[in-house]
Amino acid sequence: MKAIYPGTFDPITNGHIDLMTRAREIFDEIIVAVARQPEEKKALFSVEDRVQLVKQATSHLSGVSVEAFDGLMVDYARKKKIRTVIRGLRMLSDFEYEFQMALTNRKLSSEVETIFLMPKETYAYISSRAIKEVARLGGDIRPFVPEFVAEALEKKLKE
Repeated sequence: MKAIYPGTFDPITNGHIDLMTRAREIFDEIIVAVARQPEEKKALFSVEDRVQLVKQATSHLSGVSVEAFDGLMVDYARKKKIRTVIRGLRMLSDFEYEFQMALTNRKLSSEVETIFLMPKETYAYISSRAIKEVARLGGDIRPFVPEFVAEALEKKLKE
């Protein structure tokens, strides 16, 4: 069985990788679908850079592929003939947004189902937004992301 794990991954974190690893133990194949951001919600990294960082971060995981996508996630899932979407829930604060999105997606496409996974406790507080903020303020982000992601983020912030 296949599943899609969509997100912006701006940047990918150890929490994302943990969820991909856990999902891969459940599903035969995972497509990590990297969302292009609309102009009003500008990502720090280009979609091409994010795809490359995710590919590098998941190179040790068999059965995981990485692609960029545009538009509605449910349309992408239908196009790929995949019925299961994986979403992560870190904290209670994620629940309301994710629940709303899952119900909206169900209304848009009743054949696509959302499954929620929780990361290991060690990663429950990690978010891409927080990592970018820590990096902008000169903090050490290496405990939260792979080394090559930390280097890419530091380089991007110097530009």
